[in-house]
Amino acid sequence: MQDLAKTKINIKSPAKINLHLEVIGKREDGFHELAMIMQNIDLSDYLEFEINNEGLIKLESDCNDLSLSDDNLIVKSANLLREKLNIDYGTNIFLRKNIPIGAGLAGGSSNAAATLIGLNKLWDLNLDQETLCLLASTLGSDIPFFINGGIQLCFGRGEILEKIDSNFEYGVILLKNPNVSVSTAETYKKYSNRFCDQYLTDNDIIENIRKNLRDNGLNNLNFDNQNLSIKNDLQLVVENENDSVMQALYLLSKLENCLTFSMSGSGPTCFALFKDIETAKKEFTANYKLFRNKGYDSWVCTFLEKGITFI
Repeated sequence: MQDLAKTKINIKSPAKINLHLEVIGKREDGFHELAMIMQNIDLSDYLEFEINNEGLIKLESDCNDLSLSDDNLIVKSANLLREKLNIDYGTNIFLRKNIPIGAGLAGGSSNAAATLIGLNKLWDLNLDQETLCLLASTLGSDIPFFINGGIQLCFGRGEILEKIDSNFEYGVILLKNPNVSVSTAETYKKYSNRFCDQYLTDNDIIENIRKNLRDNGLNNLNFDNQNLSIKNDLQLVVENENDSVMQALYLLSKLENCLTFSMSGSGPTCFALFKDIETAKKEFTANYKLFRNKGYDSWVCTFLEKGITFI
């Protein structure tokens, strides 16, 4: 521990978008059976970890809207490591927040995974990827994805992961009304009430949908056909209840050279894809004032091959 006293770790913690989100049905454990494709994007938070000698987890951030207490996923992740490994190491953590909160971009899940990876190195724990993923799955359904990141198929409640060997170079424009956030739990509950009147017990249905996504998921992402659309079942609920989502999707649909557009996760962030980052930047520059005048924060970014990275 003495050798680590002056160590500082800096980590880039990226957001994700959903290139496919299918709710297969409601499970008896209260979760939903999902089939998804998730992709990291270069809109990122940054975390700094430093050993402290007090044996405490201290979190600070430049974001005033974020709880820094035990309910924060960063603190939960640090405490989980201490509890599981029976250690009393401490750390000072600073979070520089860029990913909007409650946006369907999984910023909190990304930060949790970054904490597991960062403290694994800072505290010299030598946990392997499989162990980190198992720990991540106890904290939240999206968190295991970020341990490896990039682009992956995500099944079960999101914790069953299959890496896709592909590297897309699309550009992305994101739109989100800063005054609107959406509860993921509430959205799934509303979806359940409308579309899942019974528990899902047929494993053949689950396996067929998984196989179809494995076989055809990437084919659906080859945007030679301008009329392709991204499937997001939760959009069926959120779009009809949320004017900011409806308007964002409309604005994105009208952008020149837009290949396809969708809502990410449970929203309210919406995104459009373009053939490359140069095309996306051109459209972003041409429409930035329009986005702002309509009340949206906006970003332009690229796909990432990896999730959490050391910097």
